[in-house]
Amino acid sequence: MKILPVCVLVVLLVFANNLAGQGRSSVTAKQEICPGIANYFSPPAAYKGVLGNYRSPLKFYNGDSVRTAQDWKLRQKEIRDKWHSLMGKWPAFITNQQMEVLETTKKTGYTQHKIRFSWTPTEKTVAYLLIPHTKGKKPAVITTYYEPETAIGLGKPDRDFAFQLVKRGFVTLSIGTTETTKSQEYSLYYPSIDNAAVQPLSMLAYAAANAWYLLAKLPEVDSTRIGIMGHSYGGKWAMFASCLFEKFACAVWSDPGIVFDESKEAVNYWEPWYLGYHPKPWRKRGLITSNNPAKGLYTQLVTQGFDLHELHALMVPRPFLVSGGSEDPPHRWIPLSHTIQVNNLLGFKNRVAQTNRPQHAPNPESNEQAFLFLECFLKKKQAAR
Repeated sequence: MKILPVCVLVVLLVFANNLAGQGRSSVTAKQEICPGIANYFSPPAAYKGVLGNYRSPLKFYNGDSVRTAQDWKLRQKEIRDKWHSLMGKWPAFITNQQMEVLETTKKTGYTQHKIRFSWTPTEKTVAYLLIPHTKGKKPAVITTYYEPETAIGLGKPDRDFAFQLVKRGFVTLSIGTTETTKSQEYSLYYPSIDNAAVQPLSMLAYAAANAWYLLAKLPEVDSTRIGIMGHSYGGKWAMFASCLFEKFACAVWSDPGIVFDESKEAVNYWEPWYLGYHPKPWRKRGLITSNNPAKGLYTQLVTQGFDLHELHALMVPRPFLVSGGSEDPPHRWIPLSHTIQVNNLLGFKNRVAQTNRPQHAPNPESNEQAFLFLECFLKKKQAAR
């Protein structure tokens, strides 16, 4: 048997990795599906391959087409840079996190820490860190909501994501905007609410990225297996965080309104605490009307043909689940088809999922679907790789 030189073996290995990275091998892609969730990745026949009037992410802003994996890297950077230039540049990440433990409570099967950490250069936040009593490096999920208590089981039913996930073996970090929720300002304003240089929803995404750095340095956490999950307001937050910050391994967005839709009051990206920031006095909360128009960046985005499906494409090839309710009904598969197209170009399958329920509120069934998705991509498949 002829022994190949080491240099030849290295070349062959690099070549094989490049093929996989460019999607020319479908073996890995086919193995990404887990039993019990296969139907999450299949649009209804009425929406399969339907692209609607959304501008294709596979075209550069100058009209050139994306044809190769290298083209997509350039296009991905173009999308990210464009949105950051529109929404405002993030401050430097707070990578050397110093966590202050305020209170520790032993629970059945896990320990709950009430902590404080820096999530912006000028603000600290109080959060809850839940660590299961199991050995070894574990996957982790950040949960986002109006305040951190709901996700640990102290709020509305079926929103206790952090509590349910820690029981399944995940380290969880529950974060929320307690102070601005109480003042009905709902977001983060940097450097100040009177003169915000970054759109508030983008700033929430930045804060979640800093929370990732907090989790990543914990000895109990595998930093390659950190996801993010949120519902409604928290779903918008989780969506922007996972799309704009590529270190999140996967994400679940529960009924945030995944694209602009001015017919639905809860898909309200025009509000000043999301993408319609303007100095106070603020517009009256609610649907856009001639007497109560939208202001700020949101109007520019809509006028220039931007929509959030471009941000979805930044997830490629990372998997995400839209846990849809009243704000994200089945026809949201239309904008999602654009991200499926990008994954197809690169050879990745089963990376874009959607489930549906009639009501906005999550329920035990939709939560089970979301948790199975997270177990698939953070516990089983990524752990195996």
